[in-house]
Amino acid sequence: MHDSAGSVFLADCPARLAIEIITNKWAVVVLFALSRGPCRHGELVDLVGGISRKVLTQTLRRLQGYGLVERHAYAEAPPRVEYSLTDLGLTLVEPIAVLTDWARSYGGAIVDFQEAAEEELASGS
Repeated sequence: MHDSAGSVFLADCPARLAIEIITNKWAVVVLFALSRGPCRHGELVDLVGGISRKVLTQTLRRLQGYGLVERHAYAEAPPRVEYSLTDLGLTLVEPIAVLTDWARSYGGAIVDFQEAAEEELASGS
């Protein structure tokens, strides 16, 4: 039997790159935040709750390295920098929206399962 999903086990499979990108803790959140339009660094810090400036900078650089985000520095005083999605980055908005919808629909079920498992573990069953 041939498994078409089997190719994801190959070292050079493009699916591995996609998984590497979206499994970063902050990448998907930053990409989704930028789907609303260009943002300055401080705006992103405010929009993405819980991310530090340092981690945001690292995440933006990583996403730039993948060609998903672009940095635009304006020649004005004081200097202004904005980040936006590239055309390639825009292609991830729909899949991220699907994951977000899934999380809204089933996140409660996962939390319920985790709580029940913790209670079971605590009771020694």
